[in-house]
Amino acid sequence: MTSTRTTLAGGTFSLADNLTVTRTGYGAMQLAGPHVFGPPADREAALAVLRAVVELGITHIDTSDFYGPFVTNEIIKEALHPYPDALHLVTKVGSLRDADGGWPRARSRDQLRQAVHDNLTRLGLERLDVVNLRVGGIDSPEAGSIAEPFSALVELRDEGLIAHLGVSNVTGEQVAEAQAIAPIVEVQNLYNIANRQDDDLVDSLAAQGIAYVPYFPLGGFSPLQSETLSRVAERLGATRMSVALAWLLQRSPNILLIPGTSSVAHLHENVAGAALELPADALAELNTIGAALVE
Repeated sequence: MTSTRTTLAGGTFSLADNLTVTRTGYGAMQLAGPHVFGPPADREAALAVLRAVVELGITHIDTSDFYGPFVTNEIIKEALHPYPDALHLVTKVGSLRDADGGWPRARSRDQLRQAVHDNLTRLGLERLDVVNLRVGGIDSPEAGSIAEPFSALVELRDEGLIAHLGVSNVTGEQVAEAQAIAPIVEVQNLYNIANRQDDDLVDSLAAQGIAYVPYFPLGGFSPLQSETLSRVAERLGATRMSVALAWLLQRSPNILLIPGTSSVAHLHENVAGAALELPADALAELNTIGAALVE
């Protein structure tokens, strides 16, 4: 395989000792079928995207066994196993997929144990680098204690099945609750230029050396917000996605990107776009998009 490695935007970030990843990562959710359910329309194209991820030098892939379900992890194993030493897979547990494509909770001790074993089996691993406990709803946290399910994952970590833990779709209070039980290496929440409710959390985690991993970097824009983003992108001769990804990397050094795609061409666009250097005037204009959310 011919290498097309390039210098990735943002450099690297150390999640933990002996666990350093590229800040520009890849989210594998879109490798499954429509609505993250069933097989992809073109399995060979999905395999090609994953191989291109490695060729580009990306060392951070975000996945889950409930993508598909099972489909995404099976494709990752087919494409990349045995995995390069530098490649790190981050998965999440806490939900299932039902026959209607829903996302029911699965946070009992037995369900979490089964989910970890399922991820291990389908990815072909003996230990998972990072496992995030997924809480909340589809795109927002829900209040309440996470001590019981998080403690169940700590047990699995202590058994050697998980190296490091994280949390996903959580409140700041839930992050603190998890940290009182065991160390975490990342938080994965909805966050972008327009959805900046986690600004304080991003800064707090940065001070602690903990990664913040935003998902849906372009989701949730109103028409007015999209107009602002489009105007800045046009002025810079860039795409809206490029600007949004570059803004995230420049927002804080602990932010890791996991944009997803099922297209090799789009993957290359995302990697190139993240490298865009946003000038001060563009950053100032972009920061007005989410200003109402942080006042």
